[in-house]
Amino acid sequence: MQNVRELMIKKAGEMLSSGEVYGVLAWERGDFACDQTPALFTSPESLSRLAYDEFTAPMLSKYLINEAKKPNEGKKVMVFLKPCDTYNFGHLLSEHKVERDRVYAVGVACSGIFSREKTLLEKCLACKGMEFHHCDEVIGGEGKITWDKLDRFAGVEMIESMTPSERFEFWRGELSRCIRCNACRNVCPVCSCVKCVFDNPGSGVMSKSNADEFEENMFHIIRAFHVAGRCTDCGECSRVCPRNIPLHLLNRKFIKDVNALFGPYQAGASLDDASPLTSYSVNDPEPGYKDKAKGGERVA
Repeated sequence: MQNVRELMIKKAGEMLSSGEVYGVLAWERGDFACDQTPALFTSPESLSRLAYDEFTAPMLSKYLINEAKKPNEGKKVMVFLKPCDTYNFGHLLSEHKVERDRVYAVGVACSGIFSREKTLLEKCLACKGMEFHHCDEVIGGEGKITWDKLDRFAGVEMIESMTPSERFEFWRGELSRCIRCNACRNVCPVCSCVKCVFDNPGSGVMSKSNADEFEENMFHIIRAFHVAGRCTDCGECSRVCPRNIPLHLLNRKFIKDVNALFGPYQAGASLDDASPLTSYSVNDPEPGYKDKAKGGERVA
């Protein structure tokens, strides 16, 4: 990705020098070679720190919520988005969390992101595709999937095949490892409420580790319901979890059900598509029906 990095630095330098943008959201090298971290660059000279390689995992779209609100004399903020992150950007635009005319979005080619163990991340193995959405321009062209893709719903179907008691024990085992660090919530582009329900001092669960089994279940189940129909399946929740809980499986279950009930839907792909669970019109099909050109077809 070295050539892509050089093109990124050139473009960012041009935009900063022209004064069209006040800053550039990109990545810089962290403490370790496999640890690239989000950063805001505000001068052409600072771009020597810009990093982009197969370990550049963090997505940047959520940082736009605060950056795009800064006055900065009406100047835009520039952001680099990998293909999967363009869905997150689209979601934020659709919910008016970010104003489009305050952002200059540049898509950057991706060839898959690796973990520190030098294996492809699960979300890359189940990649939705290398297409870009909502970008002003693209650098490096579209990437290519050169690996055997996983069926992203295979894990969900495996859990669906379990008995109710087996599913309960599976999730009890996984969620019991949660330390309530809030990394999954903080990285999620859909979790962008001004005040999170779990930050309510009257809730009894504010910023604390789980005290019992109920709290272990409650946090993740409620969060999954909050992002249902809105999750872009970017996989960041599972990537940042220090306890390796497969949180993406909860979200993919909702995605799979939404597709079955309302027809194929990809959150963040189009600003014209109504979100199945947060939109209403008098022509909506009844729950349990798949929308068709002629009426509805019952879904079991």
